[in-house]
Amino acid sequence: MTRRLPDLEAWAIFAKVAELGSFARAAQELGLSNPTVSKAVARLEARLGVALLARTSRRLSLTDSGRGALERATRILREGEAAEDEAAEQSTIPRGRVRISAPLSFGIGYMAATLPSFMTAYPDVMLDFALSDRQVDLVADGFDLALRIARLEDSSLIARRLCTVRLLLVASPAYLNAHGRTTHPAQLAGHRALIYTGGASPGIWRFTHPQFGEETVQPPPQMWTDNADMVTPALIAGQGIGIQPEFLVWQELREGRLEIAMPEWAVPPLALHLVMPSSSLRPLRVQVVIDHLVATLSSAPWAAH
Repeated sequence: MTRRLPDLEAWAIFAKVAELGSFARAAQELGLSNPTVSKAVARLEARLGVALLARTSRRLSLTDSGRGALERATRILREGEAAEDEAAEQSTIPRGRVRISAPLSFGIGYMAATLPSFMTAYPDVMLDFALSDRQVDLVADGFDLALRIARLEDSSLIARRLCTVRLLLVASPAYLNAHGRTTHPAQLAGHRALIYTGGASPGIWRFTHPQFGEETVQPPPQMWTDNADMVTPALIAGQGIGIQPEFLVWQELREGRLEIAMPEWAVPPLALHLVMPSSSLRPLRVQVVIDHLVATLSSAPWAAH
């Protein structure tokens, strides 16, 4: 039995419709007519014998079959774009949209300042950022790359470690003068904790010491928040003590508005990773973004290696 070639164009169009949530927006981005896009998806559904998209007058959503097929469809689209970019003469000039996921506080607090130089160098590349502490599915959600500050689990994604991100127990000098400078984690029971809840174990603080090993404490909370940016002003105002990533407080530490509490004890660090879908081909527009992020973030004033 002779098997027909896959309808790669229809698969790519389906991936774009699913990414944008609209036939019209997909048609506009792909430079096609609305009927062409609609017919391509209908042709694919007829070939498969299942519906991939559920259509109503107000909403477009994936069916179970559509969700199951989306990852491979997105890969077809990305691989096709990368192959054409590499083969085409125009690939010497990066252009087009690059979708990037990054943590909220990191994106606003540090990464944003590194972008104007990139936009000057590559005016034809459109950066599309989604800032959230939620860990997105790069392939299913249509992202080209992501920055993640974490201890990464094994996955099919490609991860490049850029630097260590130290986590520091900090407070204002005035707060420490009033409440005492601790020398052991157990003493934190008498302090006011400002707690970021986005970690793996919110409210549980772990410390290590080269001589005394590991200690775990649960200090009494003065404030809980899922956004670390909320913590720094309260720390500076002397309202408590908290664990913050160094990229959020390095300037305050340098200026003396905050200081490291209990410096003999260290909080286990995290690492900044650049994460990408597994693929041997990458469009030039994506590669220049990767090169920029590697250069600027690896040499950040707070980065440790």
